[in-house]
Amino acid sequence: MAREREDVVRAIADCGVVAVVRMKEPDKLSAVVSALAEGGLRVIEVTMTVPRAIEMIADLAPGLPKGVLIGAGTVLDAATACRAIEAGAQFVVGPAFRPEVIAECHRHEVPALPGCFTPTEILSAWEAGADIVKVFPATSLGPRFLKDLHGPLPDVKLMPTGGVTIENAGDWIRAGAVAVGIGTALVDVKAIQEGDFRVLAANAQRVVANVQAAREALR
Repeated sequence: MAREREDVVRAIADCGVVAVVRMKEPDKLSAVVSALAEGGLRVIEVTMTVPRAIEMIADLAPGLPKGVLIGAGTVLDAATACRAIEAGAQFVVGPAFRPEVIAECHRHEVPALPGCFTPTEILSAWEAGADIVKVFPATSLGPRFLKDLHGPLPDVKLMPTGGVTIENAGDWIRAGAVAVGIGTALVDVKAIQEGDFRVLAANAQRVVANVQAAREALR
């Protein structure tokens, strides 16, 4: 793995939380990112369902707070991955395993985080070069699934997404997750609509604290 790609993967793991941003008001995206960063979150995923997502990434990338990573989410094909990376995305997340997306990301030396559900998919994605495997949707699986999977596949970096909340984030970490992806439970839609970005900063502080506490308990 190239050093730059390795450093991004390490930064994602160090933070332990990827904030998944899905919103209908792209003009507020900068304020959302700033609030999450203020709360201690350093990894932001802007999904392709956000209007003008590629343009938003291009606008945000040059002025990010120090140490904050921005990535592209809900990436379904290699062409979109390429556009997102050229706009400044530092990692690429998908809802499904697409080998061509992994290949495109690695062509640019950018980490690929494909979405997988079954052990077979997860292992196939890892063997295809996935830097972190997004376990998705994790809603119906629960931390026990991750713990059971971690037994035979201890080296696979897993990031559950879907069903992760501020309160249960630590449970996933204790089960073996290298990080968690968290969306609506963190990025409060009502607070964004009302312009109350303090809610997002407070949410970020809580989930970061819960992840850190879970890691301390494992030591």
